[in-house]
Parts: sequence; structure tokens; C-alpha cells
Amino acid sequence: MKILVPTKRVPDTDQRITLREDGSGINDDQLPFVINPFDAIALEEAIRLRETGCDAEILTVGIGSADYEEQLRSGLAMGADRAILVQCEESLDPWNVARILQALVLREGPDLVLMGKQAVDDDASQAGPFLAALLDWPQATFASKVELTEDAVRVDRETDQGIETIEVTRPAVITTDLRLNEPRYASLPSILKARKKPIEQLPLEALAITLEPRVKIIDLEAPSQSRTCRRVDSVDQLAEALVEVLP
Repeated sequence: MKILVPTKRVPDTDQRITLREDGSGINDDQLPFVINPFDAIALEEAIRLRETGCDAEILTVGIGSADYEEQLRSGLAMGADRAILVQCEESLDPWNVARILQALVLREGPDLVLMGKQAVDDDASQAGPFLAALLDWPQATFASKVELTEDAVRVDRETDQGIETIEVTRPAVITTDLRLNEPRYASLPSILKARKKPIEQLPLEALAITLEPRVKIIDLEAPSQSRTCRRVDSVDQLAEALVEVLP
């Protein structure tokens, strides 16, 4: 069995995020980057599935510049067997991420794609469903529990109405939610070993993908930090105060 785990390189949200003066993007000169937390959960789940007795090869994938190497090595240190970096300097929207992942899936032939439900930088939550649609595979989103059966996967999904349990046949795409697990910290020996493992460098051209940008960021604006607090004594006063401030 082969499990493919896409991982995105995102700013560390524990740090203070500032914007460039022209509003074209975030100021990342001194900003540390990490594996997208939801993707780290997906990688942890793939490792746990293997530890329960599933004979699986775990492949972690990144799409981006050479700076991605640190995050891919973190994935190898956690327990991934292989890593591929798809070399791409352009900023990608979820549609193009899904198209690149589709080409990788067709190239590698995994039985399961485990990925985070969203990235913490854009919160789009679209790449997983796009990928499942492109592959014409069943999907299970917002997974809080994953169990392998003989030829399928049983998944508990987080929904607004509560937990929904479904079963999808393999191959399938599963996107992970926060309650699924807590990713492990890599041990020092694992980190040292990961530094020596090769990372396959795959030019975007090798996948025969022509990018089709569908989203363009025009401007970024930091939210206002100022707050105006007003105390009211009744529900009627609250309703009147809301009417005053709402457009």
C-alpha cells in the first residue's frame, strides 16, 4: 500500500504576521515557516496507520521553491519514507495545486491520499475536493477518525450536525481535521537521519502541467486592532445598538 501526503509550507502562525508596505503579500524576511498543521496531522495519521500493521510506503510531497526542503525533511524525520519536491516558483491557487497533485498521483499510483482539510495561510479548503473530482475518486473530508478495512476506509467526519461515519472504497482522498490526532515530535536521531535522505527534485515541466491561474490576489490589508466596547442592560438595547452600527 502507498499513502501520498501533500504538505504545504506555511508561515508559523505563532509568530507576528506583518504585511509588506505595498500590500502585495506578507513580510516573510525573518518569518519562520512550518508544515501546515493540518498536513502534519495527515502525515501523523499515515504513520499511525502503518504502525497498526498496515504495510505502507509513505510519500510526502511539497510544491514550491528550494526553501521547501526544511519542511520535507521534517516530514522524513517524522516517519515518511520518501519525499518529492515539485519545483514551482509561482504562487498557486487550490485548482492548480490539485492539478499538480493529480499528475503526481497518476505518476506514483498511491492507494490513499491523506491531506489537511485546509492550509492556515489561505483557509481555502478546496485542494482536496478538487483533487478527488479530478481523479474521480471517492472522498471523505474533515476526518476525525480513520480506520482501514479490507478494501475501504471508514471515516468519522466532523460536521455541523455532529459526527458522520462513512465508508469509502480505495483509492480515495481523505482530508484531516484537528481532532484526528496530535502530530509527534521527531527524535534527534530521526532528524539526523532525515538530513541524509535524498529528496527527489521534480521540475514542474516534467509533469506536463500548464498552470491555469484562477485566483489573483489584488491587495492584502491587516485587520484593525482597535475595538469599541459598549455595555447594554437589555436585549432591546442590544438590538438598538446593532441597528446603529450595521450598514
